Amino acid sequence: MRRNLVALAAVGMLTLGGTAACSDDGDSAASVPTRGGDGTGKVGVILPDTTTSQRWGTDDPKLLKAAFDAADVPVEIENAQGDGANFKKIGDRMIADGVTVLMIANLDPDSGAYVLEKARANGVKTIDYDRLTLNGGADYYVSFDNEEVGRLQAVGLVKCVTAKGKKIPRIVYLNGSTTDNNATLFKEGADTVLQEKFDSGEYMKGPEQAVADWKREEAVTVFREIFNTTAGQIDGVLAANDTIASAAIQILKERKVNGIVPVTGQDAEVQGLQNILVGDQCMTVYKPIKDEATAAANLAIGLFKGEKVAADGRAKDPVSGAFIPAVLLKPKSIMKKNVASVIADGFVTKKAVCTGRFVEPCTAAGIK
Repeated sequence: MRRNLVALAAVGMLTLGGTAACSDDGDSAASVPTRGGDGTGKVGVILPDTTTSQRWGTDDPKLLKAAFDAADVPVEIENAQGDGANFKKIGDRMIADGVTVLMIANLDPDSGAYVLEKARANGVKTIDYDRLTLNGGADYYVSFDNEEVGRLQAVGLVKCVTAKGKKIPRIVYLNGSTTDNNATLFKEGADTVLQEKFDSGEYMKGPEQAVADWKREEAVTVFREIFNTTAGQIDGVLAANDTIASAAIQILKERKVNGIVPVTGQDAEVQGLQNILVGDQCMTVYKPIKDEATAAANLAIGLFKGEKVAADGRAKDPVSGAFIPAVLLKPKSIMKKNVASVIADGFVTKKAVCTGRFVEPCTAAGIK
């Protein structure tokens, strides 16, 4: 069942100057004086790692810094490099150093909730960025409609599987990390499309397994085992992101069935787009990170300056049951026919994508 979330199509749906939003449970940090709100201090941002997606190492830091610099708001952006203890350490230091607003893309629920609780105890306003921290109690949440991400993946996979003409295709799920609530939402969204086909017998559901911490090497091991245990009887792979997709494609190449078995993805990474152009990957989901970074930065800037802010959506924490004011943006499905749109949007460059053996496929796809 889809959660009752409001998907916002544009950053402009985040409004400043409205009534400050709060969770429905009435809980409040009123007993703790709110730090800052007068343009003093700084904004802190903690990102999770640099290995599970290119965005965390390059895209988000660049886009967030540009947004804060444009508003002349001091910001410190750090990356935990996949280490939960380091995530906590960075949070402790930032709070001790006087951040007045703290934005986190959690690495795992434990370290994320620890930082949010520490911030709340010190009167620091908090924003969950991209990933909802389960039982974390952030003041705001900025992300994409993540169930829609999964639905787009499933719709794309159905199109690609149908084109192959396989009768009763067997579909394998390679889900994201069990510690990431987004991975749960991706799967729920995909199931709104695929479960009906499984129930009717039109499709057969094959093995399903999560990839720990979104790690590519883990995905390689997982999919190799799935391929072996099914004797290669796989007709489609619902891979949660482009990193996991590339791992599956590696095994499919080893078995010389790449391009025959459709594979989904997410994040519109350079490698994912290249895999689509040469036919090794069915599709990816593009989440305009610039819109997400701008929405989150605008919210943080408003809090930093003491302005009243409001988010027009809300998200339910499935653990605590609390509703969190949310900005939820709209993702986009990308297949070979519209790879060019990601480049035209400035998310990746033609130079990065259309190099070496990908020059000819780029030309064929109309990338100029």
